[in-house]
Parts: sequence; structure tokens; C-alpha cells
Amino acid sequence: MSDLKPALVSLRALAKSFPNGVTALAGLDLDVREGEFLSLLGPSGCGKSTALRLIAGLSQQDHGEIAWRDGKRPEIGFVFQDATLMPWASISDNVWLPLRLRGTSRSDAAARVREALELVGLKDFEQAYPRELSGGMKMRVSIARALVLRPALLLMDEPFAALDEITRLKLNRDLLRLQGELGTTIVFVTHSVYESVYLSSRIAVFTQRPGSIAAEIEVAHDGPRDEDFRVSPYYVEKCRAASQALERVMAGGEPA
Repeated sequence: MSDLKPALVSLRALAKSFPNGVTALAGLDLDVREGEFLSLLGPSGCGKSTALRLIAGLSQQDHGEIAWRDGKRPEIGFVFQDATLMPWASISDNVWLPLRLRGTSRSDAAARVREALELVGLKDFEQAYPRELSGGMKMRVSIARALVLRPALLLMDEPFAALDEITRLKLNRDLLRLQGELGTTIVFVTHSVYESVYLSSRIAVFTQRPGSIAAEIEVAHDGPRDEDFRVSPYYVEKCRAASQALERVMAGGEPA
């Protein structure tokens, strides 16, 4: 497939165990291609979040290699399942935090903070506090905090799992818009087949723990990801393929 973009990062034979004896990953091989939206789909406890943390450098693999295209990890944004905002700080100061930790003053960071909040639709909430925001708005702040770094790679660990369906669908649409505007590579952990197909250009289905890749599903839809896409035969076909891959995983069948 000569039209594939180059890998931004390649994971080779990754293995990770924890002191309690749990082996989260074993033999994980995966390429993350530049500019793609890659969803990691699989059962709970299969190592998806562990893989994300290894890519981010928040944890260290026991075996295997993480190889970056230019030999150096680029700027990475990380969005956790919980918004993890500082309740005593304004929304602006919450978004400023990553730049502050890099030594950037509030005044020097102000333009980038405003830009990030505008990207997520919160430009009028700079001086608000987390307690004044809905769950969906808090998650937007968390996304803005990751985007203020202007990352080449955005890692998202089930960011919408705790939200109601209406808010989740809205944030799905906004996330696709953001990627279209910024061209950021996104790796997104989810348990939802429907969310993974709607968002992704590719889905990596994990085996049960210890995690490795059971199947990869390309979602080669170049048109808009709108409501018509959600009811299209192509969407239904890809949802069926992802569901069947998960069923094989849960039944302990052979990878596809």
C-alpha cells in the first residue's frame, strides 16, 4: 500500500508487566502513521491505556522498542479519562499549566491559551472556574490544555467515557473538526465500536490481556463524518467488522 503515510512512531515487540504480577502487554507491534486517527479498541484491562502511557513516556516497557521517525519523541499532548483540572485555578490558568511547567510566563502564554480555548469553543470562559462548567466543558478544557503545546501527537485515554450520549456525540464531531484544522496525529482509546468507526481512519483491536494486536480495520471514508455517515452501509459494515473482531477476541479465537 504505497499511499500510506510514514509511521510517526513504531512499537515493536513491546512487553510490560507490573509489580503485582500482571502482564499488561506482550509482543505488541503497531505503527502510528503521521496524520491518522487511530483508535485502540478492546476489552477492559487489555493494555490499551498502558500502550498509550508507554508512547507518552509516562512508563517504561520491559522489553521491545519504541522507534520515533526522526529518532526523537515529538511534542505530545495527553488527555486522560478524567478532566483532572485544578479546581482553585481559572480555566485560563488550567490551560496555561503545561506552558508554565516549561517556564513560559502567563503573559507570554496568553495568546496561545486564548487560541487553544477558542479551538474548543470556550473563548468566553477564560476566567471561569471548573466548578462552573459542565462535564463536557471540563473535558474541552482538558483538550485545550493538551493542544496549547501544539503537539504533533495527541493521546486520548477514553476521554468521553463518563459523558452522556448527546455530549459525547458533540465532542466526537468537534474532535474531528479539530483534527481537520490542525492535522494532529491522534491515538484514541475507547471501548465503543460505534465511536471508533465514526472517528477513526484505522482501528487496532487488542487481544485480551496480555495485549497485542488481534486485528486492524481501515476506515477509508474520505467524505464528511456526519449523520449520513452514521447510517451509511459502509459505516454499518465497518461496525460489524469491528464487533466480529471483538467477539473473536472475547471467545479466545485466532487473530484475524
